[in-house]
Amino acid sequence: MKFLRQFMIILFISFLGETLKMFIPLPIPASVYGLVLMLICLCSGLIKLNQVKDAAFFLIEIMPVMFIPAAVGLIDSWSTLRPILFPVLVIIVLITILVMAVTGLVSQKIAKKRGIENE
Repeated sequence: MKFLRQFMIILFISFLGETLKMFIPLPIPASVYGLVLMLICLCSGLIKLNQVKDAAFFLIEIMPVMFIPAAVGLIDSWSTLRPILFPVLVIIVLITILVMAVTGLVSQKIAKKRGIENE
């Protein structure tokens, strides 16, 4: 029952994100609205971490399964993707490297600011 309650909280926040997307005409995905709402609720204490922690860990564990429909969609649109495959792959590799570098630098700065030793 605890797991179901946690999952329902996450779904409710996601629903609020979808509702915000309908009312705010910005080109921002509803999932981003939901994530920001969840962050606000967690930071403000409106939702405690232990109220969603177990369900969130479960959703993170099954996240790779959620990419299967996207992969099938890419296979289905292979004829459209083939002519631009090389530029898309170059962009994916460059952006991945950029994201990894920025994440590493930000993590190091946060760790340094908190006084955490580099292991």
